[in-house]
Amino acid sequence: MHRRSLLAGLAALPAVARAEDYPSRAVTMVVAFPPGGQGDVVARPVAAGLERAWRQPVPVVNRAGAAGELGYASVARAAPDGHSLLMALSSLAVIPEAARLFGRAPAYEIEQLAPIALLTADPTFLAVPAASPWQTLEQFITDAKARPGQIAYSSSGNYGALHLPMAMLTTAAGIQLLHVPFQGGGPAMTAILSGQVQALASGPGPLTPHVRSGALRVLASWGAKRIAGFETVPTLMERGFPDCEFYIWAGIFAPAGTPAPIQARLRTSLAAVAADPEVLRALGASGNALDFREGEALAQFFREDTARLTAAVKRVGKVE
Repeated sequence: MHRRSLLAGLAALPAVARAEDYPSRAVTMVVAFPPGGQGDVVARPVAAGLERAWRQPVPVVNRAGAAGELGYASVARAAPDGHSLLMALSSLAVIPEAARLFGRAPAYEIEQLAPIALLTADPTFLAVPAASPWQTLEQFITDAKARPGQIAYSSSGNYGALHLPMAMLTTAAGIQLLHVPFQGGGPAMTAILSGQVQALASGPGPLTPHVRSGALRVLASWGAKRIAGFETVPTLMERGFPDCEFYIWAGIFAPAGTPAPIQARLRTSLAAVAADPEVLRALGASGNALDFREGEALAQFFREDTARLTAAVKRVGKVE
């Protein structure tokens, strides 16, 4: 027994040594969507902050496809050594549930990824072109009921973080909209700005510059309460849709099995990045408010959000 204990202790030493030296080379941060969306907007200043802290490269790699499934799965299958990180959005918990809904084996399970730190957790907003006739949510819903399937909206793909909130609204309000999926939030934003579609659900980060420029108008949010910068925007819950609560959060995950000392080093590094004035300035300029959580605070948030989104997927049902 003594010999086994000694061997077990020796086996643990390399992981501790690696954690002390970590990172000794580049750490890749995967964003499962094209540039320009919420994940990308948060990932780039955070990666730059980690580069300053570690003095190692932290390249952001956009690995888009299947509403985020391809990028998420790539990190779930990566070596658990701390050199492959995922900047995930709230769709992380949705994609496996949607796959099961269609009788398909998920490309990954959320248990294959270890939550490290939450960085932002903003409600999604319903945006329309400023030149559109809709001044209020009620006008939008009334028009949608009068013209079923004629108002188009863009998204980041079926069951993605820009699609599910809209599906929640159409189900709750009893309206039919035309869903036009793209590979990510960036192309979805381009679609509404170019007039290809007439509505979009998006986080405040990508929306803010276009609201400020006068290109877009915001009609409602999927939050439990109004937030700073959008104080005049009502929530869907205020307007009689209690099941329409959705947050487009962004957080860092590592492959499950990443040694505990390396996970601890990551949490410490990300806490320092969350206090970095340059990171805070960049996030604020893009309309994002920092909401840093780790440990039990993150675990509780992730449990509650996963339960809420799983129920929403079941309520919305199959979307072809």
